[in-house]
Amino acid sequence: MIRKILIANRGEIAIRIIRACREMGIETVAVYSEADRDALHAQLADEAVCIGPATAKDSYLNMEQIISATILTGADAVHPGYGFLSENSRFAEHCEACNITFIGPDSKTMAKLGNKAMARKTMVEAGVPVIPGSDESITDSKQALAVAKEIGFPVIIKAVLGGGGKGMRVAHFAEEFEKEFLTAQKESSQAFGDNHMYLEHYVENPHHIEFQILADHYGNVIHLGERDCSIQRNHQKMIEESPSSIIDDKLRKKMGKAAVKAAKAAGYTNAGTIEFLLEDNENFYFMEMNTRIQVEHPVTEWVTGVDLIKEQIRIASGRHLSYTQNDVQMTGHAIECRINAEDPKHNFHPCPGKITDMYLPGGKGIRLDSAIYSGCTVSPYYDSMIAKLIVFAKNRKEAIAKMHSALGEVIIEGVTTNIDFLYDIMERDDYQEGDITISYMDQVMKEMQEERKWI
Repeated sequence: MIRKILIANRGEIAIRIIRACREMGIETVAVYSEADRDALHAQLADEAVCIGPATAKDSYLNMEQIISATILTGADAVHPGYGFLSENSRFAEHCEACNITFIGPDSKTMAKLGNKAMARKTMVEAGVPVIPGSDESITDSKQALAVAKEIGFPVIIKAVLGGGGKGMRVAHFAEEFEKEFLTAQKESSQAFGDNHMYLEHYVENPHHIEFQILADHYGNVIHLGERDCSIQRNHQKMIEESPSSIIDDKLRKKMGKAAVKAAKAAGYTNAGTIEFLLEDNENFYFMEMNTRIQVEHPVTEWVTGVDLIKEQIRIASGRHLSYTQNDVQMTGHAIECRINAEDPKHNFHPCPGKITDMYLPGGKGIRLDSAIYSGCTVSPYYDSMIAKLIVFAKNRKEAIAKMHSALGEVIIEGVTTNIDFLYDIMERDDYQEGDITISYMDQVMKEMQEERKWI
């Protein structure tokens, strides 16, 4: 069993991992930047090591410093959380070379799935439904245009090594393709240091559905049902829920089977997420696989009772899965809202600063994952998410009512947040009806601009 884990992350996910480790009797090491010297994760861990200046590239993305901290403290494993180095195959490879257990898939699997063109090829060979698209990565815009015409417009241009909506553009017509391609390529080069792109037919107004999977080192792979992540802005998720209100048991079984097949085809181990685009006619397509724990993992934990962080650690320790597919039962309904320090009235501009006072809700079926406290500083150097509010109830209607009530109780003073914006979403009839596609927020934003309510 792993004895000590270094957590190569910060914020709420670092605290989430620390808490799981405490319950398992595992020691923890936090790493922090100079800007995070007083951060909660650095205070709660058994040990804490400063790994560099405030900027992420000099601290949380500094592989050498993190590996050195792991060796220095005698940690035998690293948990990367999400973001930062969590899907960096080079980092996983460095851990392997130093005989450090990386809590996630092995570096070769991560590299294969992190490269969208290779991931797509793997899924095609496995018989998992994929969106029509380019067979290989492309760097030349003229060649890309020819491929786009073969696929058929509209097409979506994606960075091969992309994520988080960066290096992604939609071209509806041939005339605008080159401009969008070059823009996406420039973003990819700046964000990921790579200019290889690939193309897919753009599926208009689909539902964004992802399946959580767990896989051990002995060939056992299960799925834990779906999460509906269709509510997003600029490809960034805002509200997630499980189960999806538009999926019945028959379709869930079909999509879950495809998710398990995808994981097995990749030779995957540990926790991962298969992301699909689902059309209203129930056709679905593999989009990508996230080789890490997801921000929205708590909704799956609520409805299945499975502690995903603990399972990650057990799998990395060489244990068999604690569950079979027949053990997994989805009960009730869970919703997660991401609370960000940002201003919806000014195009969701980040709002760092000092939290002067706060009150967070509690009670049955309410969970709040966060690293903030009264007097702490929300840093301008990192993501603006400061908390995740998650609720659980016996059905979707009651979960919405509970989330609406819980959001109404949250008080965070000193920084501007999106809490009131999320509160208003809970009140909308179209949200409560539940048939939400990834274009939902575009419509909401348009209406709000016309009403001058928020924007």
